[in-house]
Amino acid sequence: MKVCVIGGGASGMVCAIRLARRGIDVTILEKNNSVCKKVLATGNGKCNYFNDNMSIDHYRSSNNEFLESIISSNINKVHEFFDSIGVVPRIKNGYYYPFSNTATTIKNLLLLECNKLGINIISDTIVYDIIKDKGFIIKTNNLDYKFDKVVMASGSCASIKDDYNGYKILKKLGHNIIKPLPALVMLEGFDNNYKDWAGIRVDVSVSLYEDNNYICKYDGEVQLTNYGISGICVMNLSGRVSRIIDNGKEAIIRINFIPNIDDGYKLIDDRNNLLKGMTIIEILESIINYKLLYIILKKCHIDTNLTWNELSNDKKMLLIDNLFNFEFVVRGSKGFECAQVVSGGVDLNEVNNCFESRIINGLYIIGELLDVDGDCGGYNLGFAWISGIVAGDNI
Repeated sequence: MKVCVIGGGASGMVCAIRLARRGIDVTILEKNNSVCKKVLATGNGKCNYFNDNMSIDHYRSSNNEFLESIISSNINKVHEFFDSIGVVPRIKNGYYYPFSNTATTIKNLLLLECNKLGINIISDTIVYDIIKDKGFIIKTNNLDYKFDKVVMASGSCASIKDDYNGYKILKKLGHNIIKPLPALVMLEGFDNNYKDWAGIRVDVSVSLYEDNNYICKYDGEVQLTNYGISGICVMNLSGRVSRIIDNGKEAIIRINFIPNIDDGYKLIDDRNNLLKGMTIIEILESIINYKLLYIILKKCHIDTNLTWNELSNDKKMLLIDNLFNFEFVVRGSKGFECAQVVSGGVDLNEVNNCFESRIINGLYIIGELLDVDGDCGGYNLGFAWISGIVAGDNI
C-alpha cells in the first residue's frame, strides 16, 4: 500500500512516521522547501509542544464530545512518541518544551526519524487537485502522483501570505468547510489614540462580551499596542471575537486593570484616608503604570492634579469603571497573516474516529485543516500530534 501525506507539518510528519513504522510506503508532499516551517515559529522559537492539562476547556470545535474522547485516550501515546524519537522535555508549569529550548530540536528529530524509516519527502510541491480514481491521483505543480490512500495534513491559512488550496480541494471533494477565521491573533480597536498607551504591559483580567452578553474570561498579561491589544489572554479570546464580528455582532472586551481587588471604591477611599492630600495619580501610581493612569484620567476628563475628595461622585464612579471595567470595542483582528491558527475548517462530524473522511473512503484529514482551535500553551500542537498518531495507526 502506498500512502501520500500532503503537508510536512506537525500532524503530517507524525502520521508519516507512524505509517512507516508499520512498514507502509509513505511519501510526504511539502509545498515549502523544507518541512516543519510553522513548528519552528511556535513558542517564540522554543516550541511549546504539549501541556499537562489537555482539558477540552482549552478547545473550540464543531464536535467537542468527539474531540474530548480523542484527546483523553491518546495523551500517553504523545509522550511515548516523543520519547521514541529522542526528545527530552523541559516542563515549566505544565508546559512542555524541548530541553534545548529550541524548536529546531523538534524539527531535526522528526526529520531524522523520517530519514531512518526511508520516508520520501518531496519539497517545493504544491498540490492543486485530488481525484478519486481506484485510489487517488494527486495533481501538483511538478508531476501527477498515484496513491492508494491520502492524508490531508496541509495546515490552515494562518500565518501565510500566498493562496491556499487545502480548503478548496476538500470542498470540491464534498466536504463542508466552516468558514476559517483568524485565531490566536492580536486585536484592533476603533479608537485612533492607542499610540498613547503603546508599549505598556500589565497583568489584567479580560472578559469578552457579544452584544453585551458575557461569553468568557481570561487572566494574564496584556500588551497595549498602537493598534489595540495583544498578549496571550487576548489571543485566547481572538477566535471567538473573529466569529462574533463575522456574525455581524459587536465584540467588546472589558479589561480589569486591578483584577485582585474586589471593591475598587474601597481601595481608593482607604488609600486616600491613609495618604492624605495626595492626588489621584499619587494614590494609584504604585498600583498601576503611571502612563496608563494618565490615559485613563484623560479618558474620564479628570484633572491629574485633583485629589479623590475633590471629585464628584459621578467622576469617582467613572474612574472606577475605567480602572476595573475598561471597555475595548473590537474593530477586528490583525488577520490571517498574523494569526497562529484559525477558527473553522472541515467539520469534525465529517470524519470518523480514525480521522477518515465519511465522504471519501481512503481520504484522511488531520491537524489544522479540521475545525479545532485551542488556547496558547501547546494545545494546537497537541491536537496535531494526536490526530497524526491516530490516523497513522489506523490506516
